[in-house]
Amino acid sequence: MHLSKLFEQIKSKGIPLRSLCLYHIVSPSAVYGGRHRVTMIPGDGIGPELMMHVKSVFNHASVPVDFEEVMVDSTSGEEEVHNAIMAVRRNRVALKGIIETDHTLPPSYKSRTNMFRTTLDLYANVIHFKSLPGVQTRHKDIDIIVVRENTEGEYSNLEHESVKGVIESLKIITKAKSLRIAEYAFQLAQKMGRKKVTAVHKANIMKLGDGLFLQCCREVASHYPQLTLEGMIVDNATMQLVSRPQQFDVMVMPNLYGNIVKNICTGLVGGPGLVPGANYGHLYAIFETASRQTDRNLAHKNMANPTAMLLASCIMLDYLKLHSYATRIRVAVLDSIGNKNIQTPDIGGQGTTLDIIHNIMENLQSVN
Repeated sequence: MHLSKLFEQIKSKGIPLRSLCLYHIVSPSAVYGGRHRVTMIPGDGIGPELMMHVKSVFNHASVPVDFEEVMVDSTSGEEEVHNAIMAVRRNRVALKGIIETDHTLPPSYKSRTNMFRTTLDLYANVIHFKSLPGVQTRHKDIDIIVVRENTEGEYSNLEHESVKGVIESLKIITKAKSLRIAEYAFQLAQKMGRKKVTAVHKANIMKLGDGLFLQCCREVASHYPQLTLEGMIVDNATMQLVSRPQQFDVMVMPNLYGNIVKNICTGLVGGPGLVPGANYGHLYAIFETASRQTDRNLAHKNMANPTAMLLASCIMLDYLKLHSYATRIRVAVLDSIGNKNIQTPDIGGQGTTLDIIHNIMENLQSVN
């Protein structure tokens, strides 16, 4: 089938063919004769092999992107992480695998992922959860945009033992960052023609911290009269998601709630192998899979689903304004998902990673 026909089929199913997360961030210009330079951070588990497949697909599609590969994983020291952060600063954009955080390490060990997000001020984690044709799930017609504050809240890395056996963990909520993420969510909702923004909180218990977050969402909402603001307590929100997810449109929330909600939503639409994610700041952007599962048990077994990482790379291409390349690859990837003969075990098939990659390349080759 020609790619143009695939394009029309996928478009008719209501699947967006361009990233929806770009509204005010200035993307880097091309260098080196019209080519872009991107930092690649393979990460742990299946990350390195997924990055290899991204490079293969990009080469096959003649995408004008050069990768600067920087090795950072869960065993890397802080100096290696800072070198990777400098690489992101140079190129302003990165494609990143998941870096595991071992909870048995001492308190002085900082999450490598958090170091990237806070140092580069990647304040908005944005994920679009959309039901995909050909993927069997309990719920249908899901179309939710989750906007998560990425730099404070429970992940502020401020813990201490006040007296023996008593740990205090500080949750930081600031007006400036709450207003910033609320503004991002409402601007994105307006741009995408959405109708409702749900602010997820626990202000009934954390009256000051989550109360401030909810107050900031209300303040921003007052400037968008065409959009409806709905406040929802986080425990109710999780129940509503697994009961009737179709009621949600755009959701905005502090850091920890965002981590929980995005993993629930990932499960609702088919699992971690399918959903891409993005982290945006004013100067930098990092693209990765939505779920933070490294799938070490699948490494080097030719069983991992490459869809999420490939779609993350398509969002990155849209960010770089390489829209035609992003659309061609996205259409080829989405068509491969619907091919039951090559679906990987995570979505009920018996296919392999290479089966999907070869099918995507065949789809790309079919363009007139």
